[in-house]
Amino acid sequence: MNTQAVVFERPEHLALTQLELTAPGADDVVVDIDYSGISTGTEKLLWTGKMPMFPGMGYPLVPGYESVGRVVQAGPDSGIAEGTQVFVPGARCFGEVRGLFGGAASKLVVQGSRVVPVSQALGEQAVLLALAATAYHAVSGAGKRQPITPPDLIVGHGVLGRLLARMTVVAGFAPPTVWELNPQRSQGAEGYAVIHPDADPKRDYHAVYDVSGDANLLDTLIGRLAPGGEVVLAGFYSDRLSFAFAPAFMREATIRAAAEWQRPDLLAVTELAESGRLSLDGLITHRDVAEHAPDAYRTAFGDAACLKMVLDWRACA
Repeated sequence: MNTQAVVFERPEHLALTQLELTAPGADDVVVDIDYSGISTGTEKLLWTGKMPMFPGMGYPLVPGYESVGRVVQAGPDSGIAEGTQVFVPGARCFGEVRGLFGGAASKLVVQGSRVVPVSQALGEQAVLLALAATAYHAVSGAGKRQPITPPDLIVGHGVLGRLLARMTVVAGFAPPTVWELNPQRSQGAEGYAVIHPDADPKRDYHAVYDVSGDANLLDTLIGRLAPGGEVVLAGFYSDRLSFAFAPAFMREATIRAAAEWQRPDLLAVTELAESGRLSLDGLITHRDVAEHAPDAYRTAFGDAACLKMVLDWRACA
Protein backbone atom coordinates (compact mmCIF):
# COMPACT_ATOMS: atom_id res chain seq x y z
CA MET A 1 0.00 0.00 0.00
CA ASN A 2 1.42 3.35 -1.08
CA THR A 3 0.78 7.01 -0.28
CA GLN A 4 1.62 10.40 -1.73
CA ALA A 5 3.43 12.39 0.94
CA VAL A 6 5.18 15.69 1.48
CA VAL A 7 8.83 14.89 2.21
CA PHE A 8 11.38 17.34 3.55
CA GLU A 9 14.45 15.72 2.01
CA ARG A 10 16.72 18.18 3.82
CA PRO A 11 16.26 21.78 5.01
CA GLU A 12 14.54 23.91 2.37
CA HIS A 13 14.13 20.98 -0.04
CA LEU A 14 10.62 19.58 -0.40
CA ALA A 15 9.16 16.97 -2.71
CA LEU A 16 5.79 15.28 -3.16
CA THR A 17 6.85 11.64 -3.13
CA GLN A 18 5.23 8.21 -3.35
CA LEU A 19 6.11 6.16 -0.28
CA GLU A 20 5.33 2.62 0.77
CA LEU A 21 3.24 2.43 3.92
CA THR A 22 3.86 0.13 6.86
CA ALA A 23 1.36 -2.72 6.86
CA PRO A 24 -1.50 -2.04 9.32
CA GLY A 25 -1.84 -4.16 12.44
CA ALA A 26 -4.84 -5.28 14.42
CA ASP A 27 -5.01 -2.01 16.37
CA ASP A 28 -4.41 0.26 13.37
CA VAL A 29 -6.66 2.14 11.00
CA VAL A 30 -5.99 3.23 7.43
CA VAL A 31 -7.17 6.78 6.76
CA ASP A 32 -7.70 8.46 3.41
CA ILE A 33 -6.77 12.07 4.14
CA ASP A 34 -8.99 14.87 2.85
CA TYR A 35 -7.15 17.89 4.25
CA SER A 36 -3.95 18.71 6.12
CA GLY A 37 -2.84 22.02 7.58
CA ILE A 38 0.63 23.55 7.41
CA SER A 39 2.08 24.73 10.72
CA THR A 40 4.02 27.99 10.53
CA GLY A 41 5.65 27.17 13.89
CA THR A 42 7.14 23.69 14.17
CA GLU A 43 6.95 22.83 10.47
CA LYS A 44 8.72 26.05 9.54
CA LEU A 45 11.52 25.14 11.94
CA LEU A 46 11.77 21.72 10.27
CA TRP A 47 11.84 23.45 6.87
CA THR A 48 14.60 25.87 7.83
CA GLY A 49 16.61 23.27 9.76
CA LYS A 50 16.31 25.24 13.01
CA MET A 51 14.24 22.68 14.90
CA PRO A 52 16.02 21.82 18.17
CA MET A 53 17.22 18.23 18.33
CA PHE A 54 14.99 15.78 20.14
CA PRO A 55 14.17 12.05 19.76
CA GLY A 56 13.00 11.28 16.23
CA MET A 57 14.57 14.34 14.63
CA GLY A 58 16.27 13.87 11.26
CA TYR A 59 15.82 13.95 7.49
CA PRO A 60 14.17 12.87 5.26
CA LEU A 61 10.88 13.34 7.06
CA VAL A 62 7.16 13.70 6.49
CA PRO A 63 5.87 16.77 8.37
CA GLY A 64 2.36 17.64 9.51
CA TYR A 65 0.17 17.04 12.56
CA GLU A 66 -3.09 18.63 11.39
CA SER A 67 -4.85 16.07 9.19
CA VAL A 68 -8.45 14.97 8.79
CA GLY A 69 -9.93 12.17 6.70
CA ARG A 70 -12.02 9.01 6.57
CA VAL A 71 -11.20 5.55 7.92
CA VAL A 72 -11.20 3.11 5.00
CA GLN A 73 -9.82 0.11 6.86
CA ALA A 74 -10.04 -0.67 10.56
CA GLY A 75 -8.26 -3.41 12.46
CA PRO A 76 -10.35 -5.55 14.83
CA ASP A 77 -8.66 -4.03 17.89
CA SER A 78 -8.61 -0.42 16.67
CA GLY A 79 -11.85 0.66 18.37
CA ILE A 80 -12.81 2.67 15.26
CA ALA A 81 -15.42 1.83 12.64
CA GLU A 82 -14.77 2.05 8.93
CA GLY A 83 -16.26 5.19 7.42
CA THR A 84 -15.59 7.30 10.53
CA GLN A 85 -14.35 10.83 9.94
CA VAL A 86 -11.27 11.35 12.12
CA PHE A 87 -8.63 13.89 13.08
CA VAL A 88 -5.11 12.49 12.80
CA PRO A 89 -2.31 14.18 14.80
CA GLY A 90 0.43 12.60 12.70
CA ALA A 91 1.73 9.09 11.98
CA ARG A 92 4.91 7.04 11.72
CA CYS A 93 4.19 4.66 8.88
CA PHE A 94 6.72 5.46 6.16
CA GLY A 95 9.49 2.93 6.69
CA GLU A 96 12.91 4.59 6.67
CA VAL A 97 11.41 8.04 6.09
CA ARG A 98 10.74 9.61 9.47
CA GLY A 99 7.25 10.73 10.46
CA LEU A 100 7.89 14.09 12.11
CA PHE A 101 5.09 14.53 12.54
CA GLY A 102 3.88 12.44 9.63
CA GLY A 103 0.44 13.81 8.76
CA ALA A 104 1.03 15.43 5.36
CA ALA A 105 0.10 12.49 3.15
CA SER A 106 -2.83 11.18 1.12
CA LYS A 107 -3.14 7.95 3.11
CA LEU A 108 -1.95 7.09 6.62
CA VAL A 109 -1.65 4.03 8.83
CA VAL A 110 -2.05 4.97 12.48
CA GLN A 111 -3.13 3.40 15.75
CA GLY A 112 -6.85 3.72 16.34
CA SER A 113 -6.16 5.06 19.82
CA ARG A 114 -4.43 8.12 18.35
CA VAL A 115 -7.21 9.36 16.09
CA VAL A 116 -10.26 11.31 17.25
CA PRO A 117 -13.66 10.98 15.57
CA VAL A 118 -14.93 14.34 14.36
CA SER A 119 -18.14 15.60 12.83
CA GLN A 120 -18.12 15.80 9.04
CA ALA A 121 -19.77 19.19 9.49
CA LEU A 122 -16.40 20.60 10.58
CA GLY A 123 -14.96 19.85 7.16
CA GLU A 124 -11.54 21.41 6.57
CA GLN A 125 -11.78 23.34 9.84
CA ALA A 126 -11.01 20.11 11.69
CA VAL A 127 -7.34 20.62 10.81
CA LEU A 128 -7.36 23.44 13.38
CA LEU A 129 -8.06 21.12 16.31
CA ALA A 130 -4.37 20.59 17.16
CA LEU A 131 -3.76 24.32 17.55
CA ALA A 132 -7.01 24.64 19.49
CA ALA A 133 -5.80 21.86 21.80
CA THR A 134 -2.49 23.71 22.23
CA ALA A 135 -4.36 26.85 23.27
CA TYR A 136 -6.67 24.88 25.56
CA HIS A 137 -3.76 23.14 27.28
CA ALA A 138 -1.99 26.43 27.92
CA VAL A 139 -5.00 28.21 29.37
CA SER A 140 -6.51 25.26 31.25
CA GLY A 141 -3.28 24.44 33.09
CA ALA A 142 -3.91 20.71 32.92
CA GLY A 143 -1.86 18.90 35.55
CA LYS A 144 -0.99 22.06 37.49
CA ARG A 145 -1.59 22.14 41.23
CA GLN A 146 -2.32 25.84 41.47
CA PRO A 147 -5.18 27.65 39.71
CA ILE A 148 -4.25 29.09 36.31
CA THR A 149 -4.68 32.80 35.65
CA PRO A 150 -6.36 33.37 32.26
CA PRO A 151 -4.53 35.70 29.88
CA ASP A 152 -5.14 39.42 30.09
CA LEU A 153 -2.42 39.97 27.45
CA ILE A 154 -1.73 37.69 24.46
CA VAL A 155 1.31 38.38 22.29
CA GLY A 156 0.71 37.47 18.65
CA HIS A 157 -2.49 37.42 16.58
CA GLY A 158 -1.85 34.39 14.42
CA VAL A 159 -4.11 31.34 14.60
CA LEU A 160 -2.89 30.27 18.05
CA GLY A 161 -3.26 33.78 19.48
CA ARG A 162 -6.77 34.08 18.06
CA LEU A 163 -7.78 30.72 19.48
CA LEU A 164 -6.42 31.66 22.91
CA ALA A 165 -8.35 34.93 22.83
CA ARG A 166 -11.56 33.24 21.67
CA MET A 167 -11.32 30.57 24.37
CA THR A 168 -10.80 33.23 27.05
CA VAL A 169 -13.94 35.06 25.92
CA VAL A 170 -15.97 31.83 25.57
CA ALA A 171 -14.98 30.83 29.12
CA GLY A 172 -16.50 34.05 30.44
CA PHE A 173 -13.28 35.78 31.48
CA ALA A 174 -12.55 39.44 30.75
CA PRO A 175 -11.57 39.91 27.10
CA PRO A 176 -7.76 39.96 26.77
CA THR A 177 -5.67 42.55 25.00
CA VAL A 178 -3.73 41.15 22.03
CA TRP A 179 -0.48 42.62 20.75
CA GLU A 180 0.31 42.41 17.04
CA LEU A 181 3.06 44.18 15.10
CA ASN A 182 1.87 43.33 11.59
CA PRO A 183 -1.07 45.44 10.36
CA GLN A 184 -2.14 42.57 8.08
CA ARG A 185 -2.80 40.42 11.14
CA SER A 186 -4.46 43.06 13.30
CA GLN A 187 -7.91 42.43 11.85
CA GLY A 188 -10.36 39.65 12.71
CA ALA A 189 -10.74 40.11 16.47
CA GLU A 190 -13.91 38.63 17.97
CA GLY A 191 -14.81 40.27 21.27
CA TYR A 192 -11.33 41.54 22.21
CA ALA A 193 -8.95 44.33 21.19
CA VAL A 194 -5.82 44.04 19.03
CA ILE A 195 -3.25 46.82 19.38
CA HIS A 196 0.37 47.58 18.58
CA PRO A 197 2.58 47.18 21.69
CA ASP A 198 3.75 50.77 21.38
CA ALA A 199 0.15 51.94 21.80
CA ASP A 200 -0.27 50.05 25.09
CA PRO A 201 0.74 51.93 28.26
CA LYS A 202 -0.41 49.18 30.64
CA ARG A 203 2.28 47.72 32.91
CA ASP A 204 0.32 45.65 35.39
CA TYR A 205 -0.75 42.55 33.46
CA HIS A 206 -1.35 39.48 35.60
CA ALA A 207 -0.86 36.83 32.90
CA VAL A 208 0.96 37.40 29.62
CA TYR A 209 0.66 34.51 27.15
CA ASP A 210 3.30 34.71 24.44
CA VAL A 211 2.60 32.81 21.22
CA SER A 212 5.01 34.80 19.05
CA GLY A 213 7.92 32.36 19.22
CA ASP A 214 10.25 35.35 19.63
CA ALA A 215 12.97 34.40 22.10
CA ASN A 216 14.01 38.05 22.52
CA LEU A 217 10.75 39.28 24.06
CA LEU A 218 11.06 37.95 27.58
CA ASP A 219 12.51 41.11 29.16
CA THR A 220 9.81 43.22 27.51
CA LEU A 221 7.04 40.95 28.76
CA ILE A 222 8.40 40.79 32.31
CA GLY A 223 8.49 44.59 32.28
CA ARG A 224 4.73 44.65 31.65
CA LEU A 225 3.82 42.40 34.61
CA ALA A 226 2.08 43.33 37.83
CA PRO A 227 3.76 42.10 41.04
CA GLY A 228 3.35 38.33 41.17
CA GLY A 229 2.47 38.18 37.49
CA GLU A 230 3.17 35.31 35.11
CA VAL A 231 4.58 34.95 31.61
CA VAL A 232 3.35 31.82 29.84
CA LEU A 233 5.53 30.61 26.97
CA ALA A 234 2.91 29.09 24.70
CA GLY A 235 4.79 29.38 21.41
CA PHE A 236 7.70 27.26 20.17
CA TYR A 237 11.20 28.72 20.47
CA SER A 238 14.24 27.63 18.50
CA ASP A 239 16.64 30.03 20.23
CA ARG A 240 17.75 30.04 23.85
CA LEU A 241 15.63 32.24 26.11
CA SER A 242 17.16 34.52 28.75
CA PHE A 243 16.05 37.40 30.93
CA ALA A 244 17.44 40.05 33.23
CA PHE A 245 17.06 38.91 36.82
CA ALA A 246 16.45 42.24 38.58
CA PRO A 247 13.10 43.15 36.90
CA ALA A 248 11.82 39.60 37.42
CA PHE A 249 13.00 39.70 41.04
CA MET A 250 11.25 43.00 41.75
CA ARG A 251 7.97 41.62 40.38
CA GLU A 252 8.43 38.11 41.83
CA ALA A 253 7.56 36.94 38.33
CA THR A 254 6.64 33.40 37.32
CA ILE A 255 7.68 32.01 33.95
CA ARG A 256 5.75 28.94 32.79
CA ALA A 257 6.38 26.85 29.70
CA ALA A 258 3.14 25.43 28.34
CA ALA A 259 3.69 21.78 27.48
CA GLU A 260 2.46 19.84 24.48
CA TRP A 261 -1.28 19.23 24.40
CA GLN A 262 -2.62 15.87 25.52
CA ARG A 263 -5.52 13.76 24.27
CA PRO A 264 -8.01 15.16 26.85
CA ASP A 265 -7.26 18.65 25.49
CA LEU A 266 -8.00 17.47 21.95
CA LEU A 267 -11.26 15.84 23.04
CA ALA A 268 -12.31 18.98 24.90
CA VAL A 269 -11.77 21.34 21.97
CA THR A 270 -13.41 18.92 19.56
CA GLU A 271 -16.56 19.09 21.70
CA LEU A 272 -16.32 22.89 21.89
CA ALA A 273 -15.96 23.20 18.12
CA GLU A 274 -18.70 20.69 17.27
CA SER A 275 -21.14 22.36 19.67
CA GLY A 276 -20.45 25.75 18.10
CA ARG A 277 -19.23 27.31 21.34
CA LEU A 278 -15.73 27.74 19.89
CA SER A 279 -15.75 29.33 16.46
CA LEU A 280 -13.08 28.23 13.98
CA ASP A 281 -14.29 30.65 11.33
CA GLY A 282 -11.87 32.99 9.58
CA LEU A 283 -8.72 31.12 10.56
CA ILE A 284 -8.11 29.26 7.30
CA THR A 285 -7.08 31.90 4.78
CA HIS A 286 -5.34 29.89 2.04
CA ARG A 287 -6.02 26.59 0.27
CA ASP A 288 -4.31 24.60 -2.46
CA VAL A 289 -4.30 21.11 -3.91
CA ALA A 290 -1.65 18.74 -2.61
CA GLU A 291 0.16 18.52 -5.95
CA HIS A 292 1.05 22.20 -5.46
CA ALA A 293 2.61 21.48 -2.05
CA PRO A 294 5.99 23.19 -2.75
CA ASP A 295 4.28 26.48 -3.61
CA ALA A 296 1.80 26.09 -0.75
CA TYR A 297 4.56 25.65 1.82
CA ARG A 298 6.42 28.68 0.52
CA THR A 299 3.24 30.75 0.81
CA ALA A 300 2.51 29.45 4.32
CA PHE A 301 6.00 30.30 5.52
CA GLY A 302 6.54 33.54 3.63
CA ASP A 303 3.22 35.38 3.29
CA ALA A 304 2.23 37.30 6.43
CA ALA A 305 -1.38 37.37 5.19
CA CYS A 306 -1.51 33.56 5.40
CA LEU A 307 -2.85 32.51 8.78
CA LYS A 308 -3.44 28.86 7.88
CA MET A 309 -2.76 27.06 4.61
CA VAL A 310 -4.71 23.86 3.96
CA LEU A 311 -3.70 21.19 1.46
CA ASP A 312 -6.53 19.32 -0.28
CA TRP A 313 -5.56 15.64 -0.76
CA ARG A 314 -8.86 14.37 -2.16
CA ALA A 315 -7.61 14.19 -5.75
CA CYS A 316 -4.76 11.92 -4.58
CA ALA A 317 -7.03 9.26 -3.09
